[in-house]
Amino acid sequence: MALQATTYKVEINLTDLDRSVYDTARFTVARHPSETEERLVVRLIAYLLWYGELLSFGRGLSDVDEPALWEKSLDDRVLHWIEVGQPDAERITWCSRRAERFSLVAYGNLRVWQSKVLDGVRSLKNINVVALPQEALETVARDLPRSINWAVMISEGTLFITDENGQHELQLEWLAGER
Repeated sequence: MALQATTYKVEINLTDLDRSVYDTARFTVARHPSETEERLVVRLIAYLLWYGELLSFGRGLSDVDEPALWEKSLDDRVLHWIEVGQPDAERITWCSRRAERFSLVAYGNLRVWQSKVLDGVRSLKNINVVALPQEALETVARDLPRSINWAVMISEGTLFITDENGQHELQLEWLAGER
């Protein structure tokens, strides 16, 4: 018997001072049975970093031909392909060729990945890569409730997430490109 996805109800009050975006987002998101809570939080952060009317969650782990998130035009062109994690150089190249813009939210121990993978794809013109601080990410993801209620402020490259456990500060580190 196949394991079922876990659903989360999400309400986020977003204040993005860097892009002058002020909105409240309410949606339901599914966590794949093989996905960690940490990866789900990274997908939520990616959603907030590039929040927009046409941005939506892809099937990600369920379908390798879809990203974690993407923004598609009304005529179904992929405008922005967003991945999370530490994909290999082949995956980054493949994804970047399928969209006008490719972004990656990297997390975990990135030292080896940066030298082995990222350095080899920096020449791609349409990529943006941001790294999240691992310790702060783990704190946000720990004991993630099924009903997520966050107040998020993005200011000068720092993400402030306020939840029922307090405020968490995540300093974004741009490894390639920019938001």
